[in-house]
Amino acid sequence: MAQLKIINDGARSHLPFSPGIIAGDFMYVSGQASVDAETGAIITDSFEGEVRRSIANLKAILEAAGLSLDHVINVKSYVADEADLAQYNAIYRDYFTAPAPTRSTIVGVLGTKLKFELDCVAFVPKTRQQAD
Repeated sequence: MAQLKIINDGARSHLPFSPGIIAGDFMYVSGQASVDAETGAIITDSFEGEVRRSIANLKAILEAAGLSLDHVINVKSYVADEADLAQYNAIYRDYFTAPAPTRSTIVGVLGTKLKFELDCVAFVPKTRQQAD
């Protein structure tokens, strides 16, 4: 029978969603933004600060499940301002090394409260580096 496990550790939110769910060989992590990992309160920052905090929250949830950023196989990113895309791509390389996960980036969808958000799918049994 396939494994189903809710991951509630790492970074939390006061909003009605689970931080992560493992379903079989895959882990789905909810959208992570520039929020306090304990309270879920939005932390306004520079674009770089918001990206790094968002990825730190994502990483904490993965680690709570015994995984790492190297297990991530798909990233969906949401960038408020198209002018920040070059900076996002540069920061992204600090966290996601080759071979890179698949990725989609949507621009102009966050409104005025956030500059950045991302979610992911991770493969539980292996890292990207262990792929054939």
